[in-house]
Amino acid sequence: MIEVHRKGFIILISFLIAFILTLLPLPSWAVWLSPAWVLMILVYWVIAAPERINIGCACIAGIFLDVLQGTLLGEHALALILVIYLVTRVHSRLRMFALLQQSMIIFLFVLLYQGILFCIQGFLGILPSSWLYWSCSLTSMLLWPWVCSILRGWTYA
Repeated sequence: MIEVHRKGFIILISFLIAFILTLLPLPSWAVWLSPAWVLMILVYWVIAAPERINIGCACIAGIFLDVLQGTLLGEHALALILVIYLVTRVHSRLRMFALLQQSMIIFLFVLLYQGILFCIQGFLGILPSSWLYWSCSLTSMLLWPWVCSILRGWTYA
């Protein structure tokens, strides 16, 4: 019973850290390089604990992200729901991949996430001003092995 509560606490703390890292102010040259922390944490927990983290959690995290960033309510929620739906469909296969292979898949998931946000922002007429908008996928891919290793260490420590 204690182990169940411990894992829930670790999940909650990891999301809290992801939201803090998302809101962390960066220098103007590095704003575009900020990885998709919340999406990476969601993907990790869908792969590691699909019985606990699902599309409902993605919706809540997305709405919370919308409120924190001051974007259109539901913008991040929709993008996270669509991506996490795909992750839940293939989570058992993703679990079998090596970390480098998972990094490539993370690149595609974050690219899809950004593409959905790009379309929504295009409908609203507030498109990003630089092609560097897409660099978030690359930084998320590069950080995935470390994020995964840290969370795995917390879970099994």
